[in-house]
Amino acid sequence: MKTALIVGAGPAGLMAADVLSAAGVAVTVADAMPSVGRKFLMAGKSGLNLTKVSGDFAAAYGAVDGKLLRAVDGFGPQDVIEWANALGQPTFVGSTGRVFPEVMKASPLLRAWMTRLGQNGVEVRTRWRASGISNSAIQFETPDGPLSQGADVVVLAMGGASWRRLGSDGAWAQWLLVESAGFQPANVGFQVDWSPHMRDHFSAPVKGTRLAAGPLVSRGDWVISERGIEGGGIYSVSSAVRDGAELVVDFCPDLSESEVQNRLAKPRGKASLSNHLRKRLGLDPVKIALLNEFGRPFPSDLTALIKKLPVRHQGPRPIDEAISVAGGVPFDALTDQFMLHQMPGIFCAGEMLDWEAPTGGYLLTACFATGRAAALGALAYLGDQAAAEMSKGA
Repeated sequence: MKTALIVGAGPAGLMAADVLSAAGVAVTVADAMPSVGRKFLMAGKSGLNLTKVSGDFAAAYGAVDGKLLRAVDGFGPQDVIEWANALGQPTFVGSTGRVFPEVMKASPLLRAWMTRLGQNGVEVRTRWRASGISNSAIQFETPDGPLSQGADVVVLAMGGASWRRLGSDGAWAQWLLVESAGFQPANVGFQVDWSPHMRDHFSAPVKGTRLAAGPLVSRGDWVISERGIEGGGIYSVSSAVRDGAELVVDFCPDLSESEVQNRLAKPRGKASLSNHLRKRLGLDPVKIALLNEFGRPFPSDLTALIKKLPVRHQGPRPIDEAISVAGGVPFDALTDQFMLHQMPGIFCAGEMLDWEAPTGGYLLTACFATGRAAALGALAYLGDQAAAEMSKGA
């Protein structure tokens, strides 16, 4: 029986194990943490967003290598839904097209998945931290001391460099012997050194705005935190902001500039400016506070600020706080089957590859899809090896 070693027990690694074990390969999954799927479980704490039903799903990945797009095309949103259903976890589609398990949580899905993997003979080794590679064998630090583990094929799915406490620390970049693109935070909040008057608004949500940075636009909600700004709306434009684009917010995205100007021009009498903004434009205290924070000294006409308020910040929060990362193993280091050119029989998948995507199901879908693509590449490699061995013996 052919053997496979999967390094990393996140969505990409477990999907690779699923595909390989279903094909009759003896699979061992090794992970540095005490239990599997820790980031997967964390992602489901507020509702596990598996994928998104979207007319142009692939466009969310931007200008990325065709290998990723082909992988996602081979295992897209409908495939994710059918996969979850097959594990006894039916899904539903939310109002924005996002797909969730009916139970919303990640743990029932992960348990069902691990049960199926166990039935297929997959062996799991936890607290095995990969520390190097030699002659196609992976070196591990384990509770029983160092060991070297080889297999007919190896799939590396060791994650990026965010959420270190959940197992993704990017340490593999020091020993993989592949020149990796430097890690950058993705889907990340931004540091803001707030004035004292903003303290009353920490943890307050900001709803009904339009955020824009470079070519990216978001209508999602976001949050004011003690450290800055974060949340889905911010994450959707964070890659452009990280790369230097100005972040601006439109507090009245459903009104034109002339409509805003006409409403503001109405006499306010003895009303304060705050009450005038509330009555004429529906701005709540949080939006007014942000307008004061970033807009003073006010011009005589506030229209331009209300429609395009520049948000001052001190850069992205640390990479360890980011939901995901850009950077990692470049796609040109891989064959079309996700195998490393320099290391035959060793494949890569998941967030350790150099790609990024917004939240909203795109991250998980691509992890599933690249794990599957790497596993299919490994099966093809095993088949080629078997054919070569048969031809030698003929």
